[in-house]
Amino acid sequence: MSGPSWVNIYNLSDEQMEAIDTAEDAMEMLNLTKAEEILNELTKEDPNCIPALNLLGHLYGRHLSDYPMAIQYYSKVLELEPENAWARDERRKFRRYSTYA
Repeated sequence: MSGPSWVNIYNLSDEQMEAIDTAEDAMEMLNLTKAEEILNELTKEDPNCIPALNLLGHLYGRHLSDYPMAIQYYSKVLELEPENAWARDERRKFRRYSTYA
């Protein structure tokens, strides 16, 4: 029996999928510089890469406590995909955090 099968709803290339996985692994290992470099490269190649933008929001909000940057990334996701509940909820949370910082 194999693990879960993920649907590539954003039509990412195999290279993009591998880069996303590598960036997520780097974040888990707290190699934040590497994760940021990978994600920035992805968004340089495709400024509308929603998975990379979401992960940048996560990186800046959760790991770097740079709430304004996290809000910017989640806002960009919501411009591209207004129904993205994850981005909406995370942006709301970091807006709340930034008022207390």
